[in-house]
Amino acid sequence: MKSVSLNFATSNVPMRLLLVVVAAAVLIGAPGILFAQGADERPVRHEIWDIQLGAKVADLPDDYVDYACGTNGGPPSTPLTGWKDYRRCRPEASGLREVYFRYDDELEYWAKANNLAAQMEQYVGTKTYGFPIIVSALISDDGVVRGIRIVTDPRDPTGDRDEAYLLRNFLNARFGREGWQCEDLAAESGETPVMGIFIKQRCEKDIEGGVHGLLVTRHLRKPGQSQYDPHSGKETTNQFESNVRFELIKMK
Repeated sequence: MKSVSLNFATSNVPMRLLLVVVAAAVLIGAPGILFAQGADERPVRHEIWDIQLGAKVADLPDDYVDYACGTNGGPPSTPLTGWKDYRRCRPEASGLREVYFRYDDELEYWAKANNLAAQMEQYVGTKTYGFPIIVSALISDDGVVRGIRIVTDPRDPTGDRDEAYLLRNFLNARFGREGWQCEDLAAESGETPVMGIFIKQRCEKDIEGGVHGLLVTRHLRKPGQSQYDPHSGKETTNQFESNVRFELIKMK
């Protein structure tokens, strides 16, 4: 395994996502625009990045919704009333318990009420950098947050699921492009590229503060999947895998 840099190529980033990011930056830098839109009543919404590693469960923001036991980055299982129920979740092999949650949708309705089109797209659902995601916190038995987990959501209703792998570029930029230890895995029998692109990569990095990052990206067709139906010749729908899994774990 060797140290390489992930490729942050903005030319590969869809214009729709760039517009979302730019709009957010403009609003942050120009609060007068917000107030002109009646944004003095703008609700506050906490996101995955507001969860501090090493924090006690009792100190976590509690304005998320739909708490449940996680399924290793998949859909929710046992419903929970809040963070305090984390012990109801079965520990993973690491000993940590995964608590799934979603973002509150109040900010989305605020954007709709103020007719802010870019913010409506930005705040609909649980997203980061414009990508729909499944998020969870990883909690130790003593009630301390040791990690966060972000997985692109395969249920993305926008029709842009084939772009999910591009989330790695934004995460790479956030945590630095240098110092990742990456391994590009070979295609197994029957695995093929999607429109000429094949990605099957696992990257790890030690980050300041005793935090370990994991970034796994897959963009490929699995055995039996193809762009066109072999019988009808028509183009298929969603016959590919495109996803990103990202974890931050604070070492004890």
